[in-house]
Order: sequence, then structure tokens, then C-alpha cells
Amino acid sequence: ENSRSRTTRLMELTGDADFGDERTAWDKTYSRQDYVFGKDPAPFLVQHVDKLTKGRALDIAVGEGRNAVYLAKKGFQVEGVDISVVGLKKAQKLAAENGVKIQTINSDLNKYKIKPGAYSVILNFYYLQRAIIPQIKAGLKKGGVVVFETHTVEHLKNPGAAGWEKEYLLQKDELRKAFSDLEILHYSETNDG
Repeated sequence: ENSRSRTTRLMELTGDADFGDERTAWDKTYSRQDYVFGKDPAPFLVQHVDKLTKGRALDIAVGEGRNAVYLAKKGFQVEGVDISVVGLKKAQKLAAENGVKIQTINSDLNKYKIKPGAYSVILNFYYLQRAIIPQIKAGLKKGGVVVFETHTVEHLKNPGAAGWEKEYLLQKDELRKAFSDLEILHYSETNDG
């Protein structure tokens, strides 16, 4: 069930119906010549990068590396985990283009274990695996910061999002509650269409 609904989302995203399992699906998505999500970092990360403590950073579901490479350029030691080997190769290529190094780890995040107390920063962009949230919190060093941005159920109102699975969308205020034991530096829910 799990991989089928993600596959539905990928089909919405790419207009491509030829999918097997999740790994194959993401490999296929990232196999295009261009960068599916572009090479520029997420605007939310750029806006808030000054709140982050320099050090080790973990990018969960790093994909093609746009956010990881941005942090590496800012002087962070970045590790990125992703299920797609193809995505990780593109992340390494993007890092090389930018004259920085990032460490990439090919792993299914449903099985991956985040090192406890290891990171100054943990990024989670456009990926929702609720079961990993306790590990994200445990993975932070004292004073560490989580940067988390993903879609909410509000996005179902947007054109083209009708097939998205609710399971992979945040409910209203869900993220704030999930991290209520941390100090919240910034929280917002927006839908820019």
C-alpha cells in the first residue's frame, strides 16, 4: 500500500505511468536530463539559513541535492540520504559543479537509522515519514535545528493534486504538535498553489 500511494504521487508529478517499486520510481523520476526540482535551494531554507549552527548536517530524502549543496557551500559538512542512486549521482554532480563535497548514502529511509546526537542541522524537504520524527529529534546535538517543509492537506485544493494520498500530507498544525517538545523558531502553513 505504502509504495503504491507514493507511486501515485510520482505519476502525478511526472505524468509517467511506468513505475515498479519506490526505488525504481524515484530512479526513473531523477533519470531525466534536467533537475526535476531545479538546482536552486528551497527558498524557505535560504530565508532561515542564518538561524542554523555550522557543523554536521543531515538532509533526509536529499534527492538531487539542491539543499545539501547549498548548505555545503555555506560551510556545513553535509550527509544526504536517499533511496535513489540516480538522484544521489546527480547530487554529487551538482556538488562538483559548485566546488563542494557532500557525503551521500543510498538507503531506504524506512530502514535507515539516524545517528543520535550527531547533527547541528537536519533538513526534511518534501518527504513525510512520521515514524522517523523521533529519530530526527534524537539526531540533533544540543542547540541543533530541524528545517522541515512539506505539503499539507490544503494542497489537495490545488489543480493537479487530486490524486495525492492524504497519508503523505500533513494535517493542520500536525507538524507543530510533532515538534512541540522543541523550541519553535519559525512555523507557518501556507499554500502558494
